[in-house]
Amino acid sequence: MYIARSSAIASRNLGGETIVMSAVDSTLFTLNPVATAIWESADGTTPLRDIVERRVCRDFEVDADAAYQDASSFVQELAQHGILLVSPDPIGESAKLPQQEPR
Repeated sequence: MYIARSSAIASRNLGGETIVMSAVDSTLFTLNPVATAIWESADGTTPLRDIVERRVCRDFEVDADAAYQDASSFVQELAQHGILLVSPDPIGESAKLPQQEPR
């Protein structure tokens, strides 16, 4: 599973936590340090499992399988609000742009 930050958001890092707002539905999220590590690593080219193993497990000393399950749930929640994009394949730059409604 590959993840990328949507371009239809506004975000700001404050004291190790990240605040993210969806431009689609104005939903506001405050990300804890673990969620911030995932957010910062969501480049569309690194699989979620690698992000968890290389960043989350290393920085927070947690079990890889449990961390991956938690990360997957977190990613799916943000994807439902259009904040993160999720794909079984790497995500290119053009996919990160907000989709326009046909006229």
